[in-house]
Amino acid sequence: MSDAWTARLLRDPVASPRAAFLELFFDLAFVFALTRVAQRLISELNAREPDRDVLAGAVEALFFFLLLWLIWMLAAWVTSLYDPALAFVQALVIVVMFGALVLAIAMPHAFGGRAVLFAGTYVTIQLGRPLALTLALRGHPRRLVTTRITIWTAVAAVPWLVGAAVSEHARPAVWAGALTVEYVGFATGWPIPRLGASRVNQWVINGVHLVERYQQVFLIALGEAILVIGLASSAAPMTPAEVAGFVVAFAVTVLFWRIYFHRSGHRLPAAIRESQTPARLGERATYVHLVTVASVLITAVGFELVIAHPTGEGTLPTAVIVLGGPALFLLAQGWAEHEVVGRRPIRRLAGALVLVAAVPVGALLPGLAVLVMATVVLSLVGGADTLASHLRDSPGGGGSEGARGTSASPPGAT
Repeated sequence: MSDAWTARLLRDPVASPRAAFLELFFDLAFVFALTRVAQRLISELNAREPDRDVLAGAVEALFFFLLLWLIWMLAAWVTSLYDPALAFVQALVIVVMFGALVLAIAMPHAFGGRAVLFAGTYVTIQLGRPLALTLALRGHPRRLVTTRITIWTAVAAVPWLVGAAVSEHARPAVWAGALTVEYVGFATGWPIPRLGASRVNQWVINGVHLVERYQQVFLIALGEAILVIGLASSAAPMTPAEVAGFVVAFAVTVLFWRIYFHRSGHRLPAAIRESQTPARLGERATYVHLVTVASVLITAVGFELVIAHPTGEGTLPTAVIVLGGPALFLLAQGWAEHEVVGRRPIRRLAGALVLVAAVPVGALLPGLAVLVMATVVLSLVGGADTLASHLRDSPGGGGSEGARGTSASPPGAT
């Protein structure tokens, strides 16, 4: 490979930030994988066996979500760093997409009969991607970054493959350790003796493109919620309570969209574009959107539980899911607002605290009543946002505060 071709691999930081059609195509596999995670958690919560460990099922669902998020997130960073118009980069994305699809198919039996397929596929795509980039970046300084990632991924591959060979009882612990190694590597910059670390917050990236990808994955999560609402409501005829559950669940989804894009989600592209260190804000957006997407997925599971049994006897797991998902969402949006706008997210924190405090009461109420409680709290937060914007934009209302997210670097980004 020529040096000129190697240099062309890198994406021009001032190129168009719009996501390529290939990236949107890749997201289709992620949609299916998220659906599998949601279905797994729903099946655990709906199981009637007295010896069923709901908490263990929820932990397994979290494990799969974190694994899928790592795959999607690293793919998003790759297309923000390297030119997705090149056939080489496109081939990498397509291979990862195929692997993610195989993982989603194997997921229901990953801890059982398909452990070898699951672990082998995961190691292939996670190790193959940085290894291919390392070989392609011959003679380029960026090669040191992919070399670090390759070494860390190779180390993590050992417990992944060993976990596929041990007993089913030991497998979850071994794989959890392997996934932890990969997350620690990302968070610390994959430090290697003599080579040091390469923190992602120091990279030169197309930050606006990365933010657009995060906004798209949030919309994917909302699409997952809509899919769950539609499938859960497809049974005919529906009772009035089920119709009410359908309407309220849709209202919660709309409120999620409204609260996300009201301030931080809408202003994040401008903030990261004008930041002196956009990769630092991009790294924080990674964690914010991890929590955000997880919260929407949890809430979608709550939709299924409520629409299927809107007037059933209240349970603690249902209350935790239905109220905890929106609470986690508000916490994530509070974090985003602090990073982007630089204000204390009082409304979002207060809403999250109210939702958490309502869990003991919600455990005694039917699912529909619990979902209505969540809707009321989200409506109050969204309404307060609208009122604050109206006052800020009115003459003498202090509109200069709202410009902070677009005209100044966010806290900690410089």
